[in-house]
Formats: sequence, structure tokens, C-alpha cells
Amino acid sequence: MQKEESRTDLGTISIHKNVIASVASLAACEIDGVKRIGGDFKTGLLEFVGKKAYFAIKVQIDKNEEVNVDIPLVIKYGYNIPEVANKVQENVRRALEKMTDVLIKDINISVQGIEKA
Repeated sequence: MQKEESRTDLGTISIHKNVIASVASLAACEIDGVKRIGGDFKTGLLEFVGKKAYFAIKVQIDKNEEVNVDIPLVIKYGYNIPEVANKVQENVRRALEKMTDVLIKDINISVQGIEKA
């Protein structure tokens, strides 16, 4: 797995892709209207046994060290889907910039379902 690295006077600092996905997951779930992080059957099974939802989030770091994040979402019924997705993008960008200092290229939201609250 790729890592985002930076060099300091004391050595290197590496931020694993799972950390970026975890921050994105937590930031996405803070938004009102998000039911949960989506995903496939495997992700649902992992959540059922207590694993974190960030496994459903895909993080790619390109050769220019820019980060692309793909977040599958399930939205609560009755909420405006584009509005919730936009708020998620903004909150994830803010959280990642604050916590990791990575260069964000894209935050792609894929709404995979609607569920009752």
C-alpha cells in the first residue's frame, strides 16, 4: 500500500492510505443525512463483525502525490442527496487538509442507497 511521506530534519513521516480513509470515513459520517458508509457485501460483513467502515473507501495517491478519495455513501431517506454529498465533500476536504496536509485532487461521492433513519 502506498503511503504519503514527508521529510523533516529528524526523519520521515509516513501517513498510510488507511489513515486517510479513516479520516474521510469519520468526516463523512459527521454530516447530517449520512446513514453510513456504503460498500459491497464484503464491507457489510466486515462492519457486522466489528471492523471499521473505512475499508469501503478507496484512496489513491498519484505520481504527483495528489490524493483521490472515493467514498460510497448510504443517505438517510428524506434528505437532499446532492446537498448531503456536497457537504460530505467539503467536510472530508477540510478534515484531510487539517489532519494530514495531503494534496487533495478529488473527493468522489457514490450514493449507493437510501435508507430510513
